[in-house]
Amino acid sequence: MKKKSIAIDMDGVLADTEYQYLSYYEKETGKKLLKTVFHNVPELEVLPDGLVYKYLHTPGFFRDLPVMEGAVEAVKALQEQYEVYIVSAAMEFPLSLYEKKEWLAEHFPFIHWHNIIFCGDKSIIDTDFMIDDYCKNLDFCKGKPILFTAGHNASVTHHQRANNWKEVLQLLL
Repeated sequence: MKKKSIAIDMDGVLADTEYQYLSYYEKETGKKLLKTVFHNVPELEVLPDGLVYKYLHTPGFFRDLPVMEGAVEAVKALQEQYEVYIVSAAMEFPLSLYEKKEWLAEHFPFIHWHNIIFCGDKSIIDTDFMIDDYCKNLDFCKGKPILFTAGHNASVTHHQRANNWKEVLQLLL
């Protein structure tokens, strides 16, 4: 029997971009901010003077992202029952392509390269489930969307939500 499929986003789902933005900001300005600054604020607007956008274009930003707690173990568990694809809209940030590939090789070496999809628009993805932190990707999901909690999506109510990887496993296993 064919396994059901899951598309899993990278940034904000497997990789902790919020932590990375705050870390870069503190190194640059000397000011420490808490993750609460992301609450209901569009990600690109969280830091002043377009710094989020600057960091997204900084070499090493994507390569050194911390892994979300529980992500590695959860993806391994999901692979036992599902065909798992890692899907990232990486085309907007050309530096990210190689860095994301290297990041996945380090942290998720058990994901075959055939199951890694770097694209510009996730509406082309046709899986049974999609886990993402952005509604712009989930609103067009052909399968069942699962919204992974992030500060910027705190007030979103029109998708089933998972606050962490433990909750993802409770929903899907």
